[in-house]
Amino acid sequence: MPRFLAVYTMKPENVVRFRAMPKAEQDAVDAAGLPRWVAWEKANAASLRDWAMVGKTKRVTWDGVADAQNDICGYVVVEADSIDAAAKLFENHPHFSIFPGDAVDIMPFVTGSET
Repeated sequence: MPRFLAVYTMKPENVVRFRAMPKAEQDAVDAAGLPRWVAWEKANAASLRDWAMVGKTKRVTWDGVADAQNDICGYVVVEADSIDAAAKLFENHPHFSIFPGDAVDIMPFVTGSET
């Protein structure tokens, strides 16, 4: 079955805004979102192959290694019949429907061990 990379994105300013909220408000978002995320994972367990949330970025260029910033905050590898079917898995996902995430970008693997 085809595999797809789903990348969770979150604008850095949304992280800053979330962390600036009072702790009680952050806890309320977590209390609402974490059970929904766990439920989403259980409901889609047959399609999920690998996942992780990620931290700060280092960028390597011709100029060397430096701290960098991007919108990527995690990923999941999913199996689905098509890219449209993979995208449907993420409709109304708590990443952006509850948490301050922006989107989930879905891409097919075209080379490598996932194809």
